[in-house]
Amino acid sequence: MRPTLGIGRLAIALSTLIVAVLAVGLYFRSRSQPPVVAREAHGQTAAAAAPTKRPLRVAMSAAFVSERGVPVYGKIVDYLGEKSDVPLELVTGLAYTTINQMLEAGAVDYGFICGYPYILARDQPVPKVELVAAPVPKDPRYLHKPVYFSDLVVRKDSPFKTLQDLRGRTYVYNEETSNSGYNMPRSHLVKLGLTNGFFGKVLRSGSHEASIRMVAQGLADASFVDSLVLDYDRAKGVGEAAEVRVIDSLGPVATVPFVVSTAAVLTVAPLKARLLTMHEDPRGRQILDEAFLERFAEVTDADYDGLRAMKKAAEEARFLEIK
Repeated sequence: MRPTLGIGRLAIALSTLIVAVLAVGLYFRSRSQPPVVAREAHGQTAAAAAPTKRPLRVAMSAAFVSERGVPVYGKIVDYLGEKSDVPLELVTGLAYTTINQMLEAGAVDYGFICGYPYILARDQPVPKVELVAAPVPKDPRYLHKPVYFSDLVVRKDSPFKTLQDLRGRTYVYNEETSNSGYNMPRSHLVKLGLTNGFFGKVLRSGSHEASIRMVAQGLADASFVDSLVLDYDRAKGVGEAAEVRVIDSLGPVATVPFVVSTAAVLTVAPLKARLLTMHEDPRGRQILDEAFLERFAEVTDADYDGLRAMKKAAEEARFLEIK
């Protein structure tokens, strides 16, 4: 059964567009502010003072922590700003597509984004983003590499043991442009030949946390979610993560990257150096521990070819919508 757009979905789309337009307008207005002019007491000489430096904006649209861990992102941004002597401010609470639009327009300068939106932005005729680094989780499951998984969760007391048990059931996903929530499971369904309406009903939640919540509360039977989000809530003992169990995992694949907008004319090297050596600094190490991260590591565009292959498989099968 195909999910219905309805008024709610249309409203989300319109609000996303409005937010993006407003953000772009604010950005270009901030770029066009006139310089501050300082005059001597007798007005004989005038000299242009250095213009106030606009904070660089760092957007968060994909998580290596859950929505309850957003303050951790703030600490990372503050740390990088102080160590790099560059004013930074965190932008949160926006959809994946909105963040991509803002990165493309230069309305935000950097972003913690999902891998799927990364390849969508990178593979345009003129690439809109470039990689800076990616987080390496501390849990041994991740083998000290910048990777993660898509975990299929069901309610703890449910009878489901495999994906096949979910035929005709209600499935919930976070966003269409999510890698772990949509691109990976969609490709998996193609691989298994389950493209003729496997689920009975498909719902959209808006976030991995909301998907976990809906499964835990019995509003949906299952969801593929970001393993890092699930790990974080379990480790912190927050949310409904303890009320679900994992019955399957896809991956590992390259994890959520930190990127820079190609529309922003920036010298990335100093900030990148601070990010890659953050684990060597006592204060940086403390912040990373709070996020359950080992460190940040360099990644290449080729690391995300696996995500491209999944997207291509769905396109070749003409299976663009999970159903």
